[in-house]
Amino acid sequence: MITDIEDFFTRGCGRCARFATADCSTRRWEEGLRELRRLCLEAGLSETVKWGHPCYMHAGRNIAIIGAFRDDFRLSFFNAALMRDPNRVLERQGPNTQHPDMMRFVDNGQPAAMAATVGAFLSEAAGYAQAGIKPQREPSDNDLPDELVDALDADPQLAEAFTRLTPGRRKSWAIVVRSAKKPETRIARIAAARDRILAGKGATER
Repeated sequence: MITDIEDFFTRGCGRCARFATADCSTRRWEEGLRELRRLCLEAGLSETVKWGHPCYMHAGRNIAIIGAFRDDFRLSFFNAALMRDPNRVLERQGPNTQHPDMMRFVDNGQPAAMAATVGAFLSEAAGYAQAGIKPQREPSDNDLPDELVDALDADPQLAEAFTRLTPGRRKSWAIVVRSAKKPETRIARIAAARDRILAGKGATER
């Protein structure tokens, strides 16, 4: 996976064989992705790379992450349970997603056309981070380290695979991730575990 933010916008995320090819999903959505990036930076968020994607932060908290897929591109929000969405703009990433947490775009011009809405969501999320407000964790999340919860929120494919694991296998990954003292080490362990989780394996299985 990439570690340089510019790589995402010029080559892709590095998580599949289409990386750095004309067939990469980021190529199809380049204009829209760059506009989302502009809006995130305009909102005063700091930019980094997590899980191979551009992640935007404020007050030490993850706010939103950008992703590109074959049929759409997305701006997904962390701590989505807090978000107010009276016009029902946000969608669930999958059937096992607990809260609507993403803006889905199917046209490169949509982010610019929805700039005010995007900016309002980003400002709201940053305000919660600044105030230290977090949603109450759902019971199913109680045993999961924050970094693992964030990774599942940011990666629908991983979240689906993790949900299908037996309770014992899920617990084994929680233990492995939690045992790392530093957040960056916990994030690295999740990235290294991704393929095994997708294969339906627990932390002790090869």
